[in-house]
Amino acid sequence: MTTRPSFPPLPALPIEPVLPALLDALRGRGVAVLQAPPGAGKTTRVPLALLEQSWLSGTRIIVVEPRRLAARAAAHRMAAMLGEEIGGTVGYRVRQDTRVGPRTRIEVVTDGLFLRQIQDSPELDGVGAVLFDEFHERGIDSDLALALARESREALRGDLRLMAMSATLDGAPVAALLGGGDAPAPIVTSEGRAFPVETRHLDAPPPGGRIEDAVAATVRRALREEPGNALVFLPGTGEIRRVQALLEQADLGPSVVLAPLFGDMSADAQDAAIAPTPPGVRKVVLATAIAETSLTIEGIRIVVDSGLMRVPRFDPRGGMTRLVTVKVSQASADQRRGRAGRLEPGVCYRLWPEAAHRALAPHTTPEILDADLAPLALELAAWGVRDPADMPWLDAPPAAALAQARELLEELGALDGTGAITARGKRMTRLGVHPRLARMMLAGAEMRLGPLACTVAALLGERDIVRAQPGFRDSDLRLRVDLVTGEERGGQGAARGLAVDRHRARQAMRQAQTWRRQLGLTGNAGGGNGGGGNGGAIGDSGATGRLLALAYPDRIGQRRPGGSPGGVAAQYRLSGGRGAYFQEAEPLSAEDWLVVADLDGAARESRIFLAAPVTLAELEEMFADRIRSEDIVVWDGREQAVLARRRRRLFALILKDERLPKPAPDAVTAAMVEGIRAMGLACLPWTDELRKWRTRLAFLRKREGEEWPDLSDQALLDGLEDWLAPFLDGVSRRAHLDRVDLSSALRALLPWELKTRMDAEAPTHVEVPSGSRVPIDYDGEEPVLAVRLQEMFGLAETPRIAGGKVPLLLHLLSPARRPVQVTRDLASFWANAYKAVKADLKGQYPKHYWPDNPLEAEPTARAKPRGK
Repeated sequence: MTTRPSFPPLPALPIEPVLPALLDALRGRGVAVLQAPPGAGKTTRVPLALLEQSWLSGTRIIVVEPRRLAARAAAHRMAAMLGEEIGGTVGYRVRQDTRVGPRTRIEVVTDGLFLRQIQDSPELDGVGAVLFDEFHERGIDSDLALALARESREALRGDLRLMAMSATLDGAPVAALLGGGDAPAPIVTSEGRAFPVETRHLDAPPPGGRIEDAVAATVRRALREEPGNALVFLPGTGEIRRVQALLEQADLGPSVVLAPLFGDMSADAQDAAIAPTPPGVRKVVLATAIAETSLTIEGIRIVVDSGLMRVPRFDPRGGMTRLVTVKVSQASADQRRGRAGRLEPGVCYRLWPEAAHRALAPHTTPEILDADLAPLALELAAWGVRDPADMPWLDAPPAAALAQARELLEELGALDGTGAITARGKRMTRLGVHPRLARMMLAGAEMRLGPLACTVAALLGERDIVRAQPGFRDSDLRLRVDLVTGEERGGQGAARGLAVDRHRARQAMRQAQTWRRQLGLTGNAGGGNGGGGNGGAIGDSGATGRLLALAYPDRIGQRRPGGSPGGVAAQYRLSGGRGAYFQEAEPLSAEDWLVVADLDGAARESRIFLAAPVTLAELEEMFADRIRSEDIVVWDGREQAVLARRRRRLFALILKDERLPKPAPDAVTAAMVEGIRAMGLACLPWTDELRKWRTRLAFLRKREGEEWPDLSDQALLDGLEDWLAPFLDGVSRRAHLDRVDLSSALRALLPWELKTRMDAEAPTHVEVPSGSRVPIDYDGEEPVLAVRLQEMFGLAETPRIAGGKVPLLLHLLSPARRPVQVTRDLASFWANAYKAVKADLKGQYPKHYWPDNPLEAEPTARAKPRGK
């Protein structure tokens, strides 16, 4: 099929000079990478040029766009360039909106819908070329879609043409990937016709300052300094609303129109934001990163860039995703800057210093490295992939996140124990939604709660339809179900005075109806008798918690007893092992059991935003096969006793906890051993005599080696099960340790043949010349004998132990038992130092006996020998 003769001549765009090289690459190699700046025309002109190629005759061209708004806008623009209505030669497919017809040859589709197309038809029957636009965004669906398309080309469709396009793409890695085992794909670069853009770097907001205030001030300045429309980049809808309010308060005048632009606006509102303005009217578009794409927003010549973007970050340990605000990359900043120079010279105001720009990351982190990989893991399983390493990736999915994803899918019944997709998993993929929600809808249909499950899934797939209001918070998901049900039944959904986003509510209703049709849940969407059945009635929202438990078995919450610290209204323990809380008191915060659908994803304790109550009886019925009974015998450090309990568990939650009347003695002893290990050896009933026995043994081991047992603290702690456990019969708390025969337990470690040697080689006392039995201190590096000097008169040599091999370190004491000399050579002391020591002691203790010749003097333990 060739271009219809009635097509008008296509406008000349900056991409035109490179089209021949690009078409040659696709005709010859079948793969290519196109690098072209914003405004070159790659998104619209390239697909139209492919229409004219005979080698694509009779086939369709698919353009994969990462964003719905860009997909619709690109399709409308191409149709207008052909002078046709949308749905003719050019059409599009986005979520809840399809405009294609029997003559459609160019389909612009979002990456998520393309995954459904290629999974349903891996050969991509009737498709001649797939173009991946704005590939620099590196969304996880785009990465996976390119990998699957390349696999299809390699294994099934050698004639399938593939091309990746972007303004800021690092082309070499993509070219290598598309080239497969052959040479890299050709890279075609268009210089484009971007007009010059003056970059004005400003100071960043001061610490503690609001980015919204700085952005609003910069917008006012830009409107004063420059003509034309302005495009303002902000991280999220909250910042957009706040900047809009600040600018409205500033009274910019009737000629300035403020136009928010973000992903979950209605199509009509998005179209209005990018439409041309009437003469004499200036427009300020307040946008998220959605406006970085191939959108053409008429009249933009001013860009104000906050330098921030909001991205999802997934924690595989807790299975939660949270949105974080990060600095843009250099590539993203350049993409934003380029929006000011598409139609004429422009100006870009950056809210960061020029020096800080060089510190930005070169490219935005690919989503596959930070995302929840459960959808990816399910898609891979549906494709038949067991080992993701076999797939062609630009960046392979992280192993930890992928392992967590597979565990979740197995829990949801989507994968079997070998990692292969199950029949349920195949049904889940066809719903095109996160596996958690797909599992909930399928199980809900089996439980005759299908319509309610579809409504709950649709609500969770959109931003909250209830807008937060100061001083009021209600996290109950049942409330949202009732609001949507009221709308569908023609009632007043906002009867409770809540601020309801009706656009989001309508989107949720449409999506729920789509899923009902997919699941065969036909019939009246409203009304019903409370059960929902398998027809169309939503039914009673009271079953919302049960359905949520099917989607989030790891987020079943059990209220923690006692008060909540730090001003928190209520705290919950989640079945996945983490914690969650309500910041302010609200009706749900009094529930004992609930299931959490939305949290802030903080590291340890996460704030609850959406939940629904569930009863213990419902949980026991739904998870009967997952509830485990176990006897717990453990050491309780707080009570300093063995805790013996019988518990019923659901994952990390304790459903029932009661005293275990007769715990196994071995288990009690093992727990007691762990308690002693935790408390340390000091908790045992040591006596002074036993401590000294241990130090004597340590002396012998240090001197003579390993034939003597190791009784160090570490050795004793490591071996508690062997030497102490037999003596712990009937011991279950710290107070019982006083009755443990510690002496027998320790002495049993010393072999019988060493006991006699120990007393001979490491005696407890030495008899000195005075007749006194003086104890030996083995606590230090060497054994010490502390004895009064007068008791050693007449002894020529230092006393020795260990078979005469080790001289004792003598601490010679005054009559007041103060050291006057330390020596291990008593003979040398008598010959050399004694005279000076005697003179000193004689002055201090004149009534005591201080002989001139100590070797011939009578030793005494008194002041003087008897009879003197």
